[in-house]
Amino acid sequence: MRIYQTAEYRVRPEGIESVLKAISEFVEYVTENEPGTVMYTAWQQEDDPTKFVHLFEFADEDAQSVHGESTAVRAFEGVYKPFLADGPVRFTNYVQVAAKKR
Repeated sequence: MRIYQTAEYRVRPEGIESVLKAISEFVEYVTENEPGTVMYTAWQQEDDPTKFVHLFEFADEDAQSVHGESTAVRAFEGVYKPFLADGPVRFTNYVQVAAKKR
């Protein structure tokens, strides 16, 4: 069963460039190494560049576990965690009710 999840967080302004670089490297890793991660996208809020939202779609619980237990996740956390503002990353699970597919 597909798993749909978001991760939302805010970083201090001095961390923006480091986090952007880490996101790029992390998404490249996910793309090349996680076939069960059907979709992974990261957005930066246009009117407040300190805010980020990541959208995940995992094929199933196994794919989510592979992602969550990867060394790439730990490396990414090591970059953004020191810059977090407003508390920890907020993960939210969703049920898809409609979608436009290509």
